[in-house]
Amino acid sequence: MADAPRTARALARETLTREIRAAARARLATDGPAALSLRAVARDVGMVSSAVYRYVPSRDALLTALIVECYDELGAAVEEADAAVADRDDVAARWLAACRALRSWAVAHPAELGLLYGTPVPGYAAPRDTVDPATRVVRVLVAVVAHAYRAGAVPRAAPAGAPDATALVGPAREFVAARGIVADAPTEVVARALMAWTTLFGTVSFELFGHLVGSVTDPGQWYDAVVHRLAADLGID
Repeated sequence: MADAPRTARALARETLTREIRAAARARLATDGPAALSLRAVARDVGMVSSAVYRYVPSRDALLTALIVECYDELGAAVEEADAAVADRDDVAARWLAACRALRSWAVAHPAELGLLYGTPVPGYAAPRDTVDPATRVVRVLVAVVAHAYRAGAVPRAAPAGAPDATALVGPAREFVAARGIVADAPTEVVARALMAWTTLFGTVSFELFGHLVGSVTDPGQWYDAVVHRLAADLGID
């Protein structure tokens, strides 16, 4: 049975909700997440402040909606880049495509990246609704690394004297297994992917927050160099 057509009222509500979120994202760029105000957002969309609560019950609810939306956008960008690689066994190409998509989205949406990975908003606690969207990028990275390991990739050995990383990532391994991200991912895969994930976001954050100024001449090329070094460490170069 076909779905019933949406009413004009429902369509109007969807439109206004999108406008509110768009205005809130614009406010992220000018005011920052901690200063996000429903009153200011209402003014930006031409509503009285009391009316906006019909669409968004609180500032925290708006922050949650933005976080989920942005995680989903970033995750979709990385997933689509990986899926666009026709040869699924070319893990090096998949790795490069996914990592470049991550940076491309971040550079185009610096305020949103700050919301996701920047300073926590005082008084705001993200609900569990944000967890699954937040895993979309790491799902791709773990899947690519696991594919490479199953195909015989040999990662570089850990330096002598380094702590045993596999002994430290039990919670991450349980998280990956519980969500079926990669059912048979060895702990070594999880550890290496986690190292890569944190390095990628650290590199992007340094670029967007200005910490590479005066250090590198081309942030994009620097990021690519980091991506290739990580691939070599993972044994997928």
